[in-house]
Amino acid sequence: MSYEPIESYGVIGNMRTAALVSHAGSIDWMCFPQFDSPSVFGALLDDAKGGRFRIGPCGAPSTTKQLYWPDTNVLVTRYLSPEGVGEIDDFMPVVGSANPADNQVVRRVRVVRGSMAFALACEPAFDYARRAPKTTLVPNGALFVGDDGGQGLALASSRQLTVTPRGVAGQFVLGEGEKATFLLHRLCPERGCMRAPSEAEAQALFEETVHFWRGWLSRCTYRGRWREIVQRSALVLKLLTFEPTGAIVAAPTSSLPEELGGVRNWDYRFAWIRDAAFTLYALLRIGFTDEADHFMGWLEARCREASGDPPLQLVYSVDGRDGLEEQELSHLEGYRGSRPVRVGNAAYTQLQLDIYGEMMDSVYLFNKYGAPISYDLWVQLRRITEWLCDNWRRPDEGIWETRGGRREFVYSKLMCWVALDRALRLADKRSFPANRSRWVLERDAIYEEIMVRGWSPSRGSFVQFYGSEMIDASNLLMPLTFFLSPVDPKMCAMLDAVTRPPAQGGLLSDGLVYRYNSRDPADGLTGQEGTFNCATFWLVEGLTRAGRADKRKLQDARLLFERMLGYANHVGLYAEQTSSTGTALGNYPQALTHLALISAAFNLDRTLNELGSQG
Repeated sequence: MSYEPIESYGVIGNMRTAALVSHAGSIDWMCFPQFDSPSVFGALLDDAKGGRFRIGPCGAPSTTKQLYWPDTNVLVTRYLSPEGVGEIDDFMPVVGSANPADNQVVRRVRVVRGSMAFALACEPAFDYARRAPKTTLVPNGALFVGDDGGQGLALASSRQLTVTPRGVAGQFVLGEGEKATFLLHRLCPERGCMRAPSEAEAQALFEETVHFWRGWLSRCTYRGRWREIVQRSALVLKLLTFEPTGAIVAAPTSSLPEELGGVRNWDYRFAWIRDAAFTLYALLRIGFTDEADHFMGWLEARCREASGDPPLQLVYSVDGRDGLEEQELSHLEGYRGSRPVRVGNAAYTQLQLDIYGEMMDSVYLFNKYGAPISYDLWVQLRRITEWLCDNWRRPDEGIWETRGGRREFVYSKLMCWVALDRALRLADKRSFPANRSRWVLERDAIYEEIMVRGWSPSRGSFVQFYGSEMIDASNLLMPLTFFLSPVDPKMCAMLDAVTRPPAQGGLLSDGLVYRYNSRDPADGLTGQEGTFNCATFWLVEGLTRAGRADKRKLQDARLLFERMLGYANHVGLYAEQTSSTGTALGNYPQALTHLALISAAFNLDRTLNELGSQG
């Protein structure tokens, strides 16, 4: 097996789909034509037969660097050798600069010094490598059509190609200043293969794409200490937005393992209400109100459809479909042998009561910082709130989607409290009609229950679920949701408990936070996992807020935050988790981590400024 480390990839996209490009110049993952479509390049999940599109130097050994063109999602892979220096600019033109039906990938190869020989291999493997393409050479390049005669791809090339058992290959040499552009696009039978762009046309596509991303990023209002990494995270979140509906995918990948060789492999190419609501908060914080407005349109559509018990799913497809049946792809070996490979996500059938708190909090914040919500949306929210009053006492599967059965998770109860609290605030702020007396009674009952049943005197902490002695990082959100003061004695005690090493019952390992003890049988799954990146940023926020009264905690927050920045990869991206050796685990790049980074940076920077700290 010759798998690249997860952290060796950059990502490009056009707010329809995304592609992962390795530092070796290989597109090893791309679903087509949208995020949750079947993969056409899937070497990330099966190196031998998953399919890839690689362009890289051949001949003399070279070293590689990879970076983003400043303030954009245009990826540059640079090869340096004694004979010459070559570069590949990889990008997907956004809607408006190209026909949206094309969903194009542009790969512009150039040599900036000396000369360099390149090898190309384009080997699509349609439908998660279940359909081998029929390859045909044409004057402008090559056509790839699935063996079912369905949708295909076309590769436009000005360089000579030859047919191989899996696709096409080619070799070419570029001298200093010379360029070659390759264009991968959807195959339209009536049009065939597009002509490869001329140098002027390729430059125009490049400039339009750069202009789009820079124009979008110019709206960012964050000017704090960590501007570069915050802006990179914002660009990631925008890239993970499905522009036609406003949905935001949790990650563009599926089944990247949380433990190498383990079974914790899930499909994240969908829109979780929780993740998207957190994303809305992060984007609002740094000035991106249009994206928040677009997401609210998607959320309102889900609320209008809400019916049954429960009224909402926790996760939907990017275009709003509610059926995400999970299946295992037994013909794929998985990343570095990590089976099973799953597509779809059975969690859509779970009951996760916390989503109503995250949703209602995002609506409240949008109404406050974005635009007033409509009465029609309020009617739907009021109906959902009434359902929650009837059902908040039910056990559920919890935020982490454990598969050990339903329990009374403390975080779920916390977010039920948030839902009722924000519904009351919205009703008062807008003078909306509401069953206020009932909502207040239920909100207060949740509060009292959490403080009694969710607290463990022996652990000196809130626990994962009632009757448990296990700590859970999700409870770090208590002060962030204004459930507890950050300097409440119980909250301070929990911070102390979380920051102990795992051997002493805590969750902190060398500055990184586990979400909970995955060895506990309540998890319902075998194996272990890495530290959870967004949980580390949650701890930063908890320490930041407590640092208003204790500057030592503020110093700890800054140290922890800046240490965590060092775990980003070479282009500033994070996967879901980090292994004990510092490598990336889980789906990548993960929206939840990047939005937690934005929130932590915003609040830490603001607190340092308000308290007059230097740096």
